[in-house]
Amino acid sequence: MTIDPRFYAPLGATTLGKIAELTGAALHGDASVEIRGVSASATGRAGDLSFLDGDGKGEVSVSPDVSALIVNAANVRHVPEGVPYLLTNLPRHDHGVVAFSLFQPRHLVWNGDARISPDAKVHPDATLSPGAVIGPGATVGEGSVIGPNSVIGPGVQIGRKCRIGANTSVFCALVGDNVTLLSGARIGEAGFGVMGGPSGMEDAPHFGRVILQDHVTIGANTCIDRGVFDDTIIGERTKFDNLCQVAHNVVFGRGVVMAAFGGISGSVTIGDGTRMGGRVGIADHVRIGDGVSLAAASGVFRDIDDGGIWGGTPAKPHRQYLREVAWLQKQANPKKTS
Repeated sequence: MTIDPRFYAPLGATTLGKIAELTGAALHGDASVEIRGVSASATGRAGDLSFLDGDGKGEVSVSPDVSALIVNAANVRHVPEGVPYLLTNLPRHDHGVVAFSLFQPRHLVWNGDARISPDAKVHPDATLSPGAVIGPGATVGEGSVIGPNSVIGPGVQIGRKCRIGANTSVFCALVGDNVTLLSGARIGEAGFGVMGGPSGMEDAPHFGRVILQDHVTIGANTCIDRGVFDDTIIGERTKFDNLCQVAHNVVFGRGVVMAAFGGISGSVTIGDGTRMGGRVGIADHVRIGDGVSLAAASGVFRDIDDGGIWGGTPAKPHRQYLREVAWLQKQANPKKTS
C-alpha cells in the first residue's frame, strides 16, 4: 500500500544509486531507477523498494510491480528476473534507513505546543474535555467526545459520535463512526518489531496505520499496534475487552469478540464472528476462519478453518482436547485396587 502522507511526511524521491551510497549495499542493476516509497515485498508498487530477509528457504511472495529489492545473499534467488536489487547483510535494517530518508513520521516531530492545533478540524458539536490534545491535520467528527488528557495525534481521523475515554492516545489511525475507546487505550503505537542492526538489535520502523471501522469497542488499557507498511484493521462491530494486545498487520473481521488478556501476534487474520475467551493467544501469521470459538487460555499455532470450537495449548478441536485432559487425569490418578 502507499504510505499515508497524513501520518508520514514525504521527503522526496531518491535513486538506487543514492540508496547504495546511503546504505553501503552493493547495487546490481540500473542506478538511475527512482524510488518514491517503501513496502513489504508482497504488496510493493511501482516506485517502491521492498526487502527480503531471512534464510531464503521458505515460500517468498514478491509483487510483480515492485521497482527494486534489497536482499541478503540467501534471498538473491528470489529476486524476479529484470528487477534491480541491492545486496547487503542487513536488508531489513537498511530498508528502514531508506524509509526514514523518504518519510518523516509526523508524530515524532510534533511537540504538541498548541493544545488544539490550528490545523485541526473539530466539529462544532464535538466535545473536547479538559486536557485533551488535538494534533495538526487531525479531524474530530460531529457528536464525538474526547476524554480528559487524551491525545489525538497528527492526521488522525475520528468519525461521528465516537467516545474516546480519558488518558487515551490515538496515532496513525483512521477511526470510523460510533467507535468507543475506553480509558487508557493505546491505538497506533509501533509494534514489537525487532531487527538486527550494525550494533545489535534495533526497533523496526513502522509506517502503517490502524483502521477502526464503525461501531468498534476497544477496552480499557488495550493496545493496538499500527502496521509495519500495511494496515492493522479491526472490522465493524468487533468488541475487545480490557487489557488486550493486538500486534502489527493483524486483520480482524466483522463482529469478532475478544475477552480480557487476549494476545494476537503479528500478521494474524481472524474471520467474521469469531469468539475468543480470556487469555487466548495466537501465534504470528496464523489464519482463523469465520465463526470459530476459542476457549479461554487457548494457544493457537496453526490455521483453523471456518466454524468449530477449539481449546487447549496447542489448540485442537474442543472434544478432542477434553478427551485428552480426561485421559491424563486418569493416568495421573489411577484408582487404588484392594
